[in-house]
Amino acid sequence: LDEWIRRRLRACIWKQWKKIKTKHDNLVKLGVEEQKAWEYANTRKGYWRISNSPILNKTLTNKYFESIGYKSLSQRYLIVHNS
Repeated sequence: LDEWIRRRLRACIWKQWKKIKTKHDNLVKLGVEEQKAWEYANTRKGYWRISNSPILNKTLTNKYFESIGYKSLSQRYLIVHNS
């Protein structure tokens, strides 16, 4: 379930970026090379397909989601049930 939620979040973020230039700029900010950023920003593939791509998996990591406030359900479950 946790993996699916993170993939859905990646798809939503990709959709929010809307324009090719915005996608490119944000990918570069997250550490992707210029050429790869243009390749992925210009793709015709759908949001769901791109959300599982190596580029988004490397840039929008679990650590990134923790930094924006997303708490992992599996970690919360372990904390509650180990107490």
